[in-house]
Amino acid sequence: MSDRSFDLTGRVAIVTGSSRGIGAAIARKYAAHGAKVAISSRNQDACDAVAAELNSEFGEGTAIAVAASISRKEDLQNLVDRTRAELGPVDILVCNAASNPSYGPMGGISDDQFRKIMDNNILSNHWLVQMVLPDMKAAGKGSVIIISSIGGMQGSGSIGVYNISKAADFQLARNLAYELGPDAIRVNCIAPGLIQTDMARALWEDEKVMGYVRRITPLRRIGQPDEIAGAAVFLASDASTYITGQSIVIDGGTSIAAAL
Repeated sequence: MSDRSFDLTGRVAIVTGSSRGIGAAIARKYAAHGAKVAISSRNQDACDAVAAELNSEFGEGTAIAVAASISRKEDLQNLVDRTRAELGPVDILVCNAASNPSYGPMGGISDDQFRKIMDNNILSNHWLVQMVLPDMKAAGKGSVIIISSIGGMQGSGSIGVYNISKAADFQLARNLAYELGPDAIRVNCIAPGLIQTDMARALWEDEKVMGYVRRITPLRRIGQPDEIAGAAVFLASDASTYITGQSIVIDGGTSIAAAL
């Protein structure tokens, strides 16, 4: 008998920020494991392109494209409503989209930038979870995955407020896991290290930063988006039914290394 622990056939997933990078890699991996996926980011054309690719590769009806800004509650409600109407009740929610409009010391950040980071990286996740809860409670199970960062465990002179928001995501997952456990709804975080995405471009295009990262990372390189997606499949699947309130660090070993 084959092991179907990682099979997502019949399940419906929403993945925010899924028109590129980590989100797109997760959406593709979900589709490959049988799930139907709502692709979402701010740009409708970019969402359409990813959904069309998944439908072509994995069968028509695998994916839909719904543009949504995580800063607008009404956009997120429309995303959930459209997913439910076109694909079915939501079984899996991946809160991947995030913002970081400021690079530099915290003393130089504007109040508006600070609030944008907190609203987009924390409050939007809270909104989305509350919006999908009726489906998950009705099903008697569900999986929420928040993409945090190892930055939430560290200090930084350039992305300090972003790191604060990612630290808050760890606690958001823990508290939701505590509250929703009796409903068999699991909530976990994935904490990537430096991954080669557009959002992190300012870091991985900086040779000084990259030289430092390579020296302190046991695997001597940065990660690729697809290397995060496998953990997202694991946490969404029946292979992880006794895991909740946890954070899986995927960083090539960076966080275990002593600074040089």
